[in-house]
Amino acid sequence: MDLLGKVALVTGAGSGIGKASAVMLASRGAKVAVLSRTESEIRKTKEEIEAAGGKALALTADVSLEGDMKVAIDTMVSAWGQLDIVVANAGINGVWAPIDDLQPHEWDKTISVNLRGTYLTIHYAVPHLKASGGGSVVVVSSINGTRTFTTAGATAYAATKAAQLAMVQQLALELGKSRIRINAVCPGLIATNIPDSTIKRNQDAARIPVVWPEGDIPITGGKAGTSEDVAEIVTFLASDRSRHITGSPVWIDGGQSLLR
Repeated sequence: MDLLGKVALVTGAGSGIGKASAVMLASRGAKVAVLSRTESEIRKTKEEIEAAGGKALALTADVSLEGDMKVAIDTMVSAWGQLDIVVANAGINGVWAPIDDLQPHEWDKTISVNLRGTYLTIHYAVPHLKASGGGSVVVVSSINGTRTFTTAGATAYAATKAAQLAMVQQLALELGKSRIRINAVCPGLIATNIPDSTIKRNQDAARIPVVWPEGDIPITGGKAGTSEDVAEIVTFLASDRSRHITGSPVWIDGGQSLLR
């Protein structure tokens, strides 16, 4: 229970990595505000945490909307009086298509959710982290755009993930004097439902023909990682056990990005 007495905010907590992280943070003693734009999903996450004996607060908001995020974070602080941990996880794969096929509104949507959403989350959280005397921010990035560039047509997605890591490294210096640490986790292939909402169009036109080694995740023989694999690192970075780590990416991919 090394997070007892801490208050955490997890965005995109309705499923996948966000939900697994929220559940694990709560199991370590933190009160967890779980945020999603889908009310039914976030209610289930809250109920799961409470059924296990944890404390949770459900917040419905779109991370790309300024008003939504301000109200959500103000609501959480009003309820619990503090904020110590932020997991900026909400994001989309968006549309994967050749750059001359990818439409401006499709580009803007991915940038808005993944990058503006991360900015707004941190922007409204930082004053409360400062008021708590410091804290930890964990941004969920990806191997795409930080270590690999082989996902055909994923230019907008990769750009947002690269930018998230740049934000983390920039802010590690800016926020360090306020005792706020910020790090990035960069998952590879993880078994979640996010691929179901990915729009793929004319990917072959953007694909480079390469024959990959058999089993492209060396440590598992090609099997995808789990949301809990990522949640373990998120929880470590949220805790004081990582007190001397800031501005760092952690690739969680079983060695996948070393091949690709």
